[in-house]
Amino acid sequence: MASSKYKNIYLNDYCTLVGPLEKESHLKKYNIGMNDYYFNEKTFEKAEIKMQSEVIDKIMEKNCLKNSDIDLLVGGDLTNQIAITSYNAKKYNFPFLGLYSACATFVESLIVASNFLVLSSYKKILGITSSHNLTAEKQFRYPVEYGAPRPHTATFTTTGAVATYLSKKESKIRIESSTIGTPIDMGITDANNLGAAMAPAAASTLMMHLKELNRDIGYYDLILTGDLGCVGGKIFQEYLEKNYNVCLKKYMDAGCELFLDSQETYSGGSGPVCLPLVLFNKILNSKKYKKILIIATGALHSVTLVNQKLTIPSIAHAISLEVK
Repeated sequence: MASSKYKNIYLNDYCTLVGPLEKESHLKKYNIGMNDYYFNEKTFEKAEIKMQSEVIDKIMEKNCLKNSDIDLLVGGDLTNQIAITSYNAKKYNFPFLGLYSACATFVESLIVASNFLVLSSYKKILGITSSHNLTAEKQFRYPVEYGAPRPHTATFTTTGAVATYLSKKESKIRIESSTIGTPIDMGITDANNLGAAMAPAAASTLMMHLKELNRDIGYYDLILTGDLGCVGGKIFQEYLEKNYNVCLKKYMDAGCELFLDSQETYSGGSGPVCLPLVLFNKILNSKKYKKILIIATGALHSVTLVNQKLTIPSIAHAISLEVK
């Protein structure tokens, strides 16, 4: 069984930081962000390391936590060998589990943290993830300076960092259940059309979640996918209708909710921070939704395999939140 239910697991706090484009997006009124992509550092990679450090420091300070209070740090990023997160882990000297599910890493970190709180003596766990447009683009596609044209199906990697603090101490956000996804491969080889590659994985995880927990689609006030983008979000809805006879009425995709049309981000936002930035700064601040299912999607490919014309498998993980 891929799904788990939790009794006493809570998201006690979160902290977000956004990039220069995101600072002027739909999240403008919620965020203090970076003025440029360098963040006063010499390289984009060093900027992303600093981004993670900033949100970890803020969440530690806000909750009066010392390094010795933290039982575990879980998380990851998009850079080769999750180097960004590993550099921060060595700085803080926390017990550390590095994770990688591409853009599904944020929800994977919540699942891992929740299960550790249930099954072990761990009491306080931090989660971390980040992405940076200019580190991700040069790794997975082309450096931005190259000026390669992009099709309308492409998404724009979000710049930002998110830290979370989980424990068994009661708070306004309860982690109610989770579902671990199964890799799905639809035979797509185009790295500029990842929304289409990931949409079936999101559908598979959603249906598995509903089946294993004996729920119907109306149980949730909102279903929020991670970064399918506007193209992938439509495919996701069509795929559910055609294959499962399910019509989504309370649905958003974070990639479509992040950027303004005038910012010209193709099919919308992507990256592991896309979903949590929208969740924490827009969805939860609206105070409209009490039962939220977040489904983060990730394309499990690399440049090497794409250049060898291999297909792109995808994954989706889900977390159910109950908000007071």
